[in-house]
Amino acid sequence: MHVFLAMEQRQVQQNINTTAFSVLAALSVSHCMNDALQSVVSASYPIIKNELNLSFQQIGLITLAYQISASVFQPLVGYCFDRRPFVWSLPVGMMFTLIGLLSLAFSTTLTWTLVSVFLVGMGSSTFHPEASRLTSMASGGKRGMAQSVFQVGGNLGGSLGPLMVAAIVAPYARSNIAYFSILAFTGIMVMLFIGRWYRARLQVITVQKSSEKVHIKPPLPLGQTIFTIAILLILIFSKYVYLTSLTSYYTFYMIEKFGVSVQMSQVCLFVFLIATAIGTLIGGPLGDRIGRKYVIWLSILGTAPFALMMPHANLGWTIVLSFFSGLVLSSAMPAILVYAQELLPYKLGLVSGLFFGFAFGIAGIASAILGKQADIHGIEAVYNICAYMPLIGLITCLIPDLKKKTG
Repeated sequence: MHVFLAMEQRQVQQNINTTAFSVLAALSVSHCMNDALQSVVSASYPIIKNELNLSFQQIGLITLAYQISASVFQPLVGYCFDRRPFVWSLPVGMMFTLIGLLSLAFSTTLTWTLVSVFLVGMGSSTFHPEASRLTSMASGGKRGMAQSVFQVGGNLGGSLGPLMVAAIVAPYARSNIAYFSILAFTGIMVMLFIGRWYRARLQVITVQKSSEKVHIKPPLPLGQTIFTIAILLILIFSKYVYLTSLTSYYTFYMIEKFGVSVQMSQVCLFVFLIATAIGTLIGGPLGDRIGRKYVIWLSILGTAPFALMMPHANLGWTIVLSFFSGLVLSSAMPAILVYAQELLPYKLGLVSGLFFGFAFGIAGIASAILGKQADIHGIEAVYNICAYMPLIGLITCLIPDLKKKTG
């Protein structure tokens, strides 16, 4: 505790334009913990289905309840905290996750399970818009770099959740989900440190606003801002439909097309996930240097050659092409999010909630639709269709270059 207090005092002394690396590290660790705990829900579906004797339709209801709370509420939460900042929002959000996981571990009915996953989803709805806002505040102007550091924690956490369920829950019983409350409690401790820094930083910002009375105008007129955000959401759509085809069904594709073992298919998926983590780290700093628009061009449209070749490649080249697809495509999210935040500088929570919520919602819907199409037409047909999704990146030409406008 004394260490945390000393760190807080040092942060208060920092200039408002200095990058708070300790806070960025804490936010990245928090993102890792949050997304690992969130992924426990979907990873536990087979266990929940068997223990409660549920149908696939009832599993779909559970997914719907989770997606509503984890996706739809994010813009609302961001908007509310834009208007009335609450310094302890992150630990409160993690409390929702902790209670939801404990409830899920011992639920005996479908209704109880629905309430449990709804609470877990509320934790995610609180975390993402708020943590993204704080990442921007801690960036010291290096917003792309900061978003990359923050988001790579989420990438790591999302991949760790299924592994934790496989090791802790699957061999035993669903009640072992309760052990994840230890990780949630650890996350709350980290978030309390972030909350103390947030409180001090808000005081500095409040004093500066009252003394300087400076109002930063958005870089674009309102109509053009709305149009540009709509274009960015379409780009998010193309990115996450293709990304979902890989994260959800890549192992099935490798097994069906090349006859690899389950273990080998998991290794192939791991190669792709490592590439997405590297790409996320690269995308933000590159956007700081050359401009967000060019990174968006490169990341989404640049994925198209790899995506179009992959359905026609052999096993070795498929692995190589999936690596470069993940590397290039994953660099888009930090650039898109920071670009959107620059469009509405006083609505950071709303913008972050809108884009994270839309991304999660698209991922959930796309997973269900692609799964149904794979049942009807086969998994290879799905990959042949999804390979064209990155071509939607051509509409990037419709968004202005903010670096030129503000430079």
